[in-house]
Amino acid sequence: MTDQKKQNDAQQAREEEVQTEEIQAEEASTGTAAEETQAGDAATQGEDKVDPIAVLRDEVSNLKDQLLRALAELENTRRRAQKDKQDAARYAPAPLARDLLAVSDNLSRALDSVPEDLASDARVKNLIDGLEMTRRELQGVFEKHDIARIEPLGEKLDPHRHEAMFEVEDPSQAPGTVIQVIEPGYVLHDRLLRPARVGVAKGGAKAETQSEETQAPANDDGGEAAKD
Repeated sequence: MTDQKKQNDAQQAREEEVQTEEIQAEEASTGTAAEETQAGDAATQGEDKVDPIAVLRDEVSNLKDQLLRALAELENTRRRAQKDKQDAARYAPAPLARDLLAVSDNLSRALDSVPEDLASDARVKNLIDGLEMTRRELQGVFEKHDIARIEPLGEKLDPHRHEAMFEVEDPSQAPGTVIQVIEPGYVLHDRLLRPARVGVAKGGAKAETQSEETQAPANDDGGEAAKD
């Protein structure tokens, strides 16, 4: 009976030990899972966490860039408006000046059309003097408003300021030289109001003569060199 009791006690003790080991193993497994869960949560929180100072710095940088761009655009707009205002004031007389050019041309034509034999007549002379005074006064008004007359006689043809109406064979002039002014041109400051209408020299005969004169000494020298 005593041996049987001892066996029963030993068996019960072993069962209690097995149960204790199972409980400890389960607790250890639960603790490990909890630690892993906590570690995962901590890592997720670390990833989701954003530095607020860095965010504010980015916003400040973007706003500063936008402000600088806006200021630069505003300055460009101000400069364009100022230039447009200056140009409007500078070239405002252009339409009126173009209309007055015809008046100046007609006064010049009237003076040029007076025959020389009548210029000595007292009555005609008074008329000529009146026309001449009117033309000078008109030219004075032009000069006052920076309207300059273009008289390109003897100059090289400039397509930006002159309008060639015809060409003339003239060996005494270089090709493209203005040899006759049909109608003078005018500029307002640096802006063209009307191009000068001119006649220009072809200069073909002069070019051929110069070419022959240039070639002749060369041939003579060559001949002498050949003889030597």
